Amino acid sequence: MNKNKIVAASFVVLAIAATLSACNDNKSTGLEYARNMYDPIAYNPDQPNKNFANGQTAQTPPPNTDPIGFVKYEYANNKEGYEAAGKNLKNPLPKTPQNLLSGKHYFTVFCSPCHGENGDGKGHLVQIEKFSGVPAYHGDQASSRGGLMKDLTEGKIYHTIMYGLNNMGSHASQLTPDQRWKVVMYVQQLQQLK
Repeated sequence: MNKNKIVAASFVVLAIAATLSACNDNKSTGLEYARNMYDPIAYNPDQPNKNFANGQTAQTPPPNTDPIGFVKYEYANNKEGYEAAGKNLKNPLPKTPQNLLSGKHYFTVFCSPCHGENGDGKGHLVQIEKFSGVPAYHGDQASSRGGLMKDLTEGKIYHTIMYGLNNMGSHASQLTPDQRWKVVMYVQQLQQLK
């Protein structure tokens, strides 16, 4: 026999022995690299936890606390809340070119598919889907809650972005409060178009 056949046969025998020895212990996962990546040190939220009196890991937050970055919105999702927001809410952001540019960007991404690039209610989804009733922000179109769309106050626009109205869903999960105010700022600029 030549040396190549001996080496090949030895390799095959060694591979078979390694494979059979790996099958001996059904509970073993074999050699693991970076064991801490597999077994986290922290408790899972649904795990029992002896460190708390109620034995739960997930605890209810203390009363009167808010998550970091959370901004309370005090107005209810009804006609009264809409009217109150219209009277009391004022845009806290200054009307700067940068804020208007950001507002235009967010409007283009989130609002223009239905309301159109110019706020005329003729976005590409309206044209493709052939559904009607998307309001234009300028002209003499009436709001479904009364008054003209071009006369909506910043608080009413913000409230509508927050909760949605009719076919429009809420955008509260997509836009932060500052981003919503920037969209309001840009919509008010569109209201002035003729």
